[in-house]
Amino acid sequence: MAYYSVLEVTPTSDAWIPDYLPAANALVARHGGRYLARTASHETLEGDGGGEAPALRIIIEWPSKEAAAAFMNDPAYASHLAARTAGSLSRHALIAGKDDLA
Repeated sequence: MAYYSVLEVTPTSDAWIPDYLPAANALVARHGGRYLARTASHETLEGDGGGEAPALRIIIEWPSKEAAAAFMNDPAYASHLAARTAGSLSRHALIAGKDDLA
């Protein structure tokens, strides 16, 4: 079953971004992930998010939950994850590609 990472990221510092992007791109691909969206072009259609919208929204499709976990736990990603979380306000949700209401 496919899983989807949905991230909301607002950088508080740009220092981490030049090193992060090529490393994250390679590691996402290594673990079978595929970017569906990485954009600042988004809008809230319903509800109040409790503050300003994030600067970026990112959606990554994974072939499995295990692939997503392997990416997040990859030792090669650890320093980049630490840099991103230190240099941004970030939220990351992992969503199963299924319909529990069908």
